[in-house]
Amino acid sequence: MDDDRPIFVQIAELIENSIIDGTLAEESQVPSTNELAAFHRINPATAAKGINRLVDDGTIYKRRGIGMFVATGARETLRERRRLDFSAQYVRPLIEEARKLGIGTEELKKLIETWEEQR
Repeated sequence: MDDDRPIFVQIAELIENSIIDGTLAEESQVPSTNELAAFHRINPATAAKGINRLVDDGTIYKRRGIGMFVATGARETLRERRRLDFSAQYVRPLIEEARKLGIGTEELKKLIETWEEQR
């Protein structure tokens, strides 16, 4: 874990990323609290807090005595949530700054396309 956000938030995001990129398919089993704790060298209670966050929002669910599993529809739900967050965090400020600089929509599109071509 390597940023300023709480570790349990980072654990939840790592699992979310695995769901979004398809590493963890819907209805597949999520690593256990103890596995996450051992792998990341963190307290099992911290790993559990990250997992519980995902249970609370319906991303994963518990099968009693078996473990945690990715919910059906979780990938698309997470992608939609991330799209909204992306728009608020990046697109809105980009457009606001472009307006301040007198950059119109077409010019902004061209700038984005130019950056894409340079990749």
